[in-house]
Amino acid sequence: MAEQEEDVIERDEDDYGLDPKLVQSILDALSDGDAARIDALMEPLHAADIADLLEQISSSERRALVGLWSKGIDGEILSEIDESIREDVIEALPHDVLTEAVRELDSDDVVDLIEDLEEPVQERILDALPDSDRVAVEQSLTYPEYSAGRLMQREVVTAPEHWTVGEAIDFLRTAKELPDQFYHVILIDPRWHPTGYVTLGKLLSSKRATPLKDILEDSFRTVGVMEEEGDIAYAFNQYHLISVPVVDEDDRLAGVITIDDAMAVLDEEHEEDILRLAGVGEESSISDGALQTARQRLPWLIVNLFTASLSAIVISQFQNTIATLVALAALMPIVASTGGIAGTQSLAVAVRALATRDLTASNARRVVLRELGAGLLNGLGLAAILGIAGSLIFGAPLLGLVLGLAMVVNQIVAALGGVLVPLALDKLGLDPALASGTFVTTMTDVMGFFAFLGLATVILL
Repeated sequence: MAEQEEDVIERDEDDYGLDPKLVQSILDALSDGDAARIDALMEPLHAADIADLLEQISSSERRALVGLWSKGIDGEILSEIDESIREDVIEALPHDVLTEAVRELDSDDVVDLIEDLEEPVQERILDALPDSDRVAVEQSLTYPEYSAGRLMQREVVTAPEHWTVGEAIDFLRTAKELPDQFYHVILIDPRWHPTGYVTLGKLLSSKRATPLKDILEDSFRTVGVMEEEGDIAYAFNQYHLISVPVVDEDDRLAGVITIDDAMAVLDEEHEEDILRLAGVGEESSISDGALQTARQRLPWLIVNLFTASLSAIVISQFQNTIATLVALAALMPIVASTGGIAGTQSLAVAVRALATRDLTASNARRVVLRELGAGLLNGLGLAAILGIAGSLIFGAPLLGLVLGLAMVVNQIVAALGGVLVPLALDKLGLDPALASGTFVTTMTDVMGFFAFLGLATVILL
């Protein structure tokens, strides 16, 4: 017992996430087949930390851990597991454990759990649900992916619009089944149309005789089942919403979307944008194998191969200039790489602003002019530094002038490209994060080489 206690790694209160020493202790216990030690190490962990642990270890270790850990995977842990390993974990679970875990979940969590799984695995989970829950989940799956119908949960708390606070409280106290978490009591008319909602705080702080209509929230709004989940997540963030009722085509209450699901959508979209900007595929994960990782990255590497060829073509047009002044070959990467960094800076700001809808048609001109000014100022500052350095190192003031002018040109191109390319892609209805990086890098490389070598040909030869 003392040995087990020594294995439980104490962590500072401010140290969030998994401690590597703890992970190693769990793996050591796993290799020894020590189930009691695994139980002691896993007991204090939050469901999110357990999900992270399952993602960090190998597939064989994952299956061994699921088999040895006596507590087992419950619904909370199952909902936290990354989709890249979800199917692997589910297949390792005994049927009774999976059944109990799935029945603990709200309908939206079950939909999120199974929507990307293979059909046999989906059926295994659906079979574990009570008939009423299965029908609700199957109906949610009929809605388009990334729609409110997929995102919403069916478990809602409603009250007739003519009720008082006392009637609502009595109902909540006697109700056999309520969602584990809810924030509003939704008022409905006889046709099941939502007409407003009341927060739990207002409900508990008001007198019993108070009509619910008198304490409605001003933030009330509804969304349709077909609305894009990205637009809904934006509304939550923009208007500080806690939950939103979802209505069907006849404006009848179909479900509710809560803030935790909306924030999860925002988090997923930000993660996808980062991965797309890097050209590694929006579903990349550290648990992916080498072959899967290569398949995700190879297409963009091939695209970059062709775009890099444009730079090679530009350079080949100035072979005589480079042959005459060999120093140009050493200086070319400075112009191109500095422009690439500046383009990436401008691009990151623009893509983020488009995602948060801070960059719109109404302020696009001002943002473009700002980037133009910033690019010009950065170019002049770098031109002064590199121009003087080039003159002193190579003893050729004109070479320093060429280097400085090329730097100004490429900084302006980078700044403008970083904002104009994502704006153009957004205007065409394409994801600005998808290909902006490739286009901007190509622009800065091609224009950097062309400006530098072209100016060198005109001024130095």
